[in-house]
Amino acid sequence: MSPDKTARFALMTAGLCLAASLSAAGQWMGKQTGCYADSLSANPNRPTVANPADITQYGVLELEYGWDRVWPVKGVTQTSTNGLLKFAVLCDVELRWYTTSFLSQTDASGTHRSFGDNWLGPQIRFYKQTRHVPSLAFSYAVKIPSASTTDGLGSGKVDHAFTLLASKDIAKIHFDLNASEFLTGRTGAAGFDKNAEFNLAFSHAIRGPLQFTGEFYGNTRLNGSTPGFVSSLWALTYTVVPRLVIDGGFEAGITSGGPHRHVFVGVTYAIANLYPGRKK
Repeated sequence: MSPDKTARFALMTAGLCLAASLSAAGQWMGKQTGCYADSLSANPNRPTVANPADITQYGVLELEYGWDRVWPVKGVTQTSTNGLLKFAVLCDVELRWYTTSFLSQTDASGTHRSFGDNWLGPQIRFYKQTRHVPSLAFSYAVKIPSASTTDGLGSGKVDHAFTLLASKDIAKIHFDLNASEFLTGRTGAAGFDKNAEFNLAFSHAIRGPLQFTGEFYGNTRLNGSTPGFVSSLWALTYTVVPRLVIDGGFEAGITSGGPHRHVFVGVTYAIANLYPGRKK
């Protein structure tokens, strides 16, 4: 896709997001009291790669943060700390900022450290779960290339991600299904490479606040040097209080080309309701 076409596509996406935001504005004005929550409750996107279609509570600022260690290929180790800041500006519109605040890679040439990249964009829920239909949402994110390119920790290129999301509770099991399209800026050349990602995550309570989570996901081939892969992820989450959830787990690759070993721990915390006078 040419840069001009990409720019037009991004503008069209922004227009669709704005239209959906205006549609949701009626809820923001209080026409649908279901927007307001009686108490703060976290809505973790962690620890899976898939995100839920349902968004953070209306008016609530929420933070996710975690530590990861990945062994993507033999002889290489990556360690990072990552955060996701979410704010439900409208009842069905969430603004999202994902950042890798620290990235370290160790290989045969030594250890290289840098800030990571940043991703910004909205998630818009256009249908809330009913008995027979899942919650449905769309998200767009653009990458701000802030990671160092000198040591190969970043591409220095702007990327785009478009995702359709669905979430449903079936027989006490919660499912999240995502389908994403990525436009990845080519290094050393103009234009973008394209690939897709598909995710199926599921979770079930074990006992009380302890919950088991699993996921299968995979990416199609991006280019000649980046093959497709399929992987699995397994984790436990524990709800300390409704607004605070901790997690930990590991990822096990199913095919070559992906992160065959990956361990992580993290936390999700609903910080505050930023709309004074609204229900808390």
